[in-house]
Amino acid sequence: MSQRIQFSQHGGPEVLEQIEVPVTAPGAGEVRVRNHAIGLNFIDTYYRSGLYVPPGLPSGLGSEGAGVVDALGEGVEGFVVGDRVAYATGPLGAYGEHHTLPARHLVKLPDSIGFEQAASVMLKGLTTQYLLRQTYPLKAGETVLFHAAAGGVGSIACQWANHLGATVIGTVGSKEKAELAKKNGCHHTILYRDEDFVAKVKDITSGKLCDVVYDGIGKTTFPASLDCLRPLGYFVSFGSASGQIDAFNINILQTKGSLFATRPTLNNYVAKRDDLVATAADLFKVVGSGAVKIPINQKYPLKDAARAHKEMEGRDTTGSTILMP
Repeated sequence: MSQRIQFSQHGGPEVLEQIEVPVTAPGAGEVRVRNHAIGLNFIDTYYRSGLYVPPGLPSGLGSEGAGVVDALGEGVEGFVVGDRVAYATGPLGAYGEHHTLPARHLVKLPDSIGFEQAASVMLKGLTTQYLLRQTYPLKAGETVLFHAAAGGVGSIACQWANHLGATVIGTVGSKEKAELAKKNGCHHTILYRDEDFVAKVKDITSGKLCDVVYDGIGKTTFPASLDCLRPLGYFVSFGSASGQIDAFNINILQTKGSLFATRPTLNNYVAKRDDLVATAADLFKVVGSGAVKIPINQKYPLKDAARAHKEMEGRDTTGSTILMP
């Protein structure tokens, strides 16, 4: 038998329950992974609350983890039992001692990346890679505004953007988080609860504004984020921590400087296996070099997944968080 976290109805963290399930053999093209560490991400709360709809109820939760290949289904090539692997896409169900998923979603871990590090960086790191290297390829000398700079993605993005030679401005919720963001390469921090972030961006940039805004917050930072962009700048919305952005008149992009706006998602960038492997390789390279460090600021036992959700939604966590099976 294997421990697993699931939910049978949508709601708050209290709907999460721990159950025992049989350890079943993987099907054709699938691999069963014995998890050593599991990633906790804000998107998990979207599925739990019903903002995103899972395939059915009851449903497992989580899409990120790292561990060892435990069993192979028919037709699987490129993996053997005992391989160290990680994943960040595929079917829900990572919150468990075992997770079975199609082999195409797995990548092998280099020796330089440990299980806990992999589980804390796969989803956030792959997200950062496509945001900074593909959606808007950030260049040296450019200026970026990153909302929630002390969060899971923000902590990685500030380091990576700094490494690329960009000037990094980050919004944070407290002085403590401002210090954390600065340690992670953020050149300027803005306390969004106390300061007008648009006015501060104009002041920091001497009115030149930013080349790109990366926004995982959503409703409460829109449309003000657009006022932080130079003409022809990019608004990249990749999350909805404060709620989804309501429909808006597209003409606002013209009136604010012929801006570009996009709502990307990781699954589109790694839909092809070759793209997943290449994106992960770029991530592992920058982490392995030491240019991007992955501190794990919170660890919870798997059975405490509900508490982990509560504290993450209460903005009481910083950086990366993992569950330990």
